[in-house]
Amino acid sequence: MAVNLSARDTMNFEQTKDFLQQHWNSWVLATLQEYTKIPNVSPLFDPDWESHGYMEQAAHLLVDSVSNVQIQGINYRIERLPNCTPLILIEVAAFQNGHGNVLLYGHYDKQPAFTGWDDGKGPWSPVLENGRLYGRGTGDDGYAIFSCLTAIASLQQQGCAHPRCVILIEGCEESGSPDLPTYMEHLKDEIGTPDVVVCLDAECGNYDQLWLTTSLRGVISGTLHVHVLTEGIHSGAGGGIVPSSFRILRALLERLETQKDGTMVEDFHEPIPSWVEEQSLEVATTLGETVLNRYPWSNPKSVFTKNLATLVTANTWSPCLEIVGIDGVPRLQDAGNTLRPYTSAKISIRLPPNCDPKRICTFVKQELERDTPHGAQVTFELDAAESGWFSPEVQPWLNDSLHAASNLFFGQPCKRMGTGGTIPFMKMLGNQYPDCQFVVTGVLGPHSNAHGPNEFLDLKTAERVTGCVSYLLNQVASGNHNIGA
Repeated sequence: MAVNLSARDTMNFEQTKDFLQQHWNSWVLATLQEYTKIPNVSPLFDPDWESHGYMEQAAHLLVDSVSNVQIQGINYRIERLPNCTPLILIEVAAFQNGHGNVLLYGHYDKQPAFTGWDDGKGPWSPVLENGRLYGRGTGDDGYAIFSCLTAIASLQQQGCAHPRCVILIEGCEESGSPDLPTYMEHLKDEIGTPDVVVCLDAECGNYDQLWLTTSLRGVISGTLHVHVLTEGIHSGAGGGIVPSSFRILRALLERLETQKDGTMVEDFHEPIPSWVEEQSLEVATTLGETVLNRYPWSNPKSVFTKNLATLVTANTWSPCLEIVGIDGVPRLQDAGNTLRPYTSAKISIRLPPNCDPKRICTFVKQELERDTPHGAQVTFELDAAESGWFSPEVQPWLNDSLHAASNLFFGQPCKRMGTGGTIPFMKMLGNQYPDCQFVVTGVLGPHSNAHGPNEFLDLKTAERVTGCVSYLLNQVASGNHNIGA
């Protein structure tokens, strides 16, 4: 049965804003700075993560910080299953008879350090500059647990209702969330059936309003090995007889994409829904040249001639391939006139949100390993294969609530866009809870550079997004939309 919240139970904007500022400027910022110092790189990039102990250290730091905020009806712990990264589970009972069950999601594992950080900055050295906290994992996704906790606490501080909340912070998202299905099954009775899922691991088109992610691309990654010799030889002695392993690798990649413009072969493409083009045009109109200038181009004059809406669609619904790592190649200062015995390349392929990654895995392996040029020894080893996701239709009450929240905390209505990245958790939940409503948002705006050098968290944006989450929780609790009735 739907209920109406009284004026006393309705969130006060000024009180919420003051509460969030107070907490984010004190213990939240201090804890985020300590979290940034921990090199808890995701297991895909650190196979010895367990013996290194950084993941355990990060999980403890975050869980220990929960005591800094007063929340009634809270229970929390670090959950551990064999051979799995630790998972942080927080349950908060409904407050003031709030309706509904909301699952809030984030992760605490990090990408590798990468190179190219500005002088004075580094992946494990937090730097606060112009309201932005620089360091690996700040916006992707260390802030999430603090956003969830302070959003809930701000409502309780005012005596405002919120629904039952389950906060799930995993430790292997950057590896494709291989441990998450096991944890979800193990904790299914505690999690229950969510009415709304709030994911705080996405991008934002700008820092001027709340952005809702409507789609995520899938991804497969793996390593292509090309061997021609058992050891390196003099390039003059072998050249002309022994083929270049790098040239063979290039030829093999032509089976997947054209070298001229990077267009992927037809097998990677899927039909694009009509609404995508409309949304891309709206995003391009809102962001303008930000669609392009959010990237650190070495030569801006060499940028595409396509229109901006087309580029938005290409970034969110088209497949693309990138070489993200290479082995068998010496540093320039170590390079002699030697014909190298092998070249290995780590490949990342982004897939349309509606593409089947299993089919693509089979196709890629067959294409790369068939009819190998010059009889070279070629193998493709798969690392990860994750599905994309696109949002079900948003219910009117949720649409109205999100616009109201964005207007309240940003001064502008919310916007929607697809995202070129991948969050495996979303497809998993979409399949498991088909009637659930999804709010996928985040703080990774222009130049925030998650996964690269100079990653930062814009603190004011994090506060505002947190305020929007608080407003949404209060709206869910009302029961006016028959959630939890």
